[in-house]
Amino acid sequence: MVEELAQADDAVAACVDDAAWALTEHELIAALDAAHRLEQRLAAVKLALVREVDGRGTAVAQGASSTAVWLRERLRLTVPAARRLVDLAAALDTGNPGIRQALADGHITLDQARVIADTVTTVHTSAGAQAADKAVGVLVDWAGQFDPTLLRKLSTRILDHVAPDIADAAARAALDAEAARATRDRHLTISEQTDGRLRLTGTLDVEAAALLRAAIDPLSAPAGPDDQRCAGQRRHDALADVCRLALRTGELPDHGGDPAQVVVTTSYDGLTRQLSAGVLDLGLHLTPETVRRLACDAAILPAVLNSTGQPLDLGRQRRLITGPLRRALVLRDRGCAFPGCDRPPRWCDAHHIHHWADGGPTNLNNAVLLCGHHHRHLHHNDWTVRLGDDNHPEFVPPAWLDPDQLPRRNHYHQRT
Repeated sequence: MVEELAQADDAVAACVDDAAWALTEHELIAALDAAHRLEQRLAAVKLALVREVDGRGTAVAQGASSTAVWLRERLRLTVPAARRLVDLAAALDTGNPGIRQALADGHITLDQARVIADTVTTVHTSAGAQAADKAVGVLVDWAGQFDPTLLRKLSTRILDHVAPDIADAAARAALDAEAARATRDRHLTISEQTDGRLRLTGTLDVEAAALLRAAIDPLSAPAGPDDQRCAGQRRHDALADVCRLALRTGELPDHGGDPAQVVVTTSYDGLTRQLSAGVLDLGLHLTPETVRRLACDAAILPAVLNSTGQPLDLGRQRRLITGPLRRALVLRDRGCAFPGCDRPPRWCDAHHIHHWADGGPTNLNNAVLLCGHHHRHLHHNDWTVRLGDDNHPEFVPPAWLDPDQLPRRNHYHQRT
């Protein structure tokens, strides 16, 4: 086998050096189909080798705690990917040989093989070996038409085709098995990067996925005609908004004996001159602009120090717009006041029109409700906000956007 694989490697290397641009359209498509089929056939060979390595105990003999861990080091895979490889190799070895043969023939992909193997295992448990054999044939045929996601959806009703007399009961069993797999595979990894940012990766089970979508989908829509964020940036900001709302409720469990909160430390003199950076309690640094914006938010506990580093103010509650004052603000603005935004009050921060660090008072005439996106927008752009003659907020665009700088208002929240 080693010699044959070496020959295949040489053949692939020769293909890599060939110029795809010289192919006709018919040849190009034929070559793509052939490469894809060869990839699946090689996957079948790889799975057979993984199964043999696992069966022999090679990984443990070489000092690894499991075959999956050994594969992670040997093939530079993630542990979840390596574990899925080991599990599928075992399933194809001990289960219906038709799945392995379909993969070896290039008729199905590796992901489709996972779906079929999971489904056939459930069918075998529910309806026996004969129904499982029929299921393989049906699913392989379907795999020629449907991608793995659609194939998995269709597979939930496979017994309607191979064992209709027990289909309803088995469908429930299949859903239970799928739920068990989702519970087993759920995870969330938070990786800290060197600059203080976090990378999120993971797989959510069905319930958690539904909760996340229900929470962030309404917040991921563009926040108005001025919103230039891409979809990924909007989802990022929506997740941050959900976290702000959770902190604002005050119902999260204590952390180390203190309420869940973000603590920002800065110097008072530097903050008032808009020159001072801030430091989170995690040791990460923030720009002066970010510190001034966060200082508007009641979910943030500012720790202001004097020039010698002594605490001057650890979260003066009278400076924060909370309680009756926030309720009055909600009654007036009814949501984000920025023109074109439809965000409701619960997603909004209370922004000081004349910043508190510059001597601005904490009262209704110096406050405006802004969603997270437009709060950042106002702090980092040339828009200004003021109260009109009727004591309702109006926003003056920068001259580059509107040379006349005509004030604009939000009309989404007006009383009808």
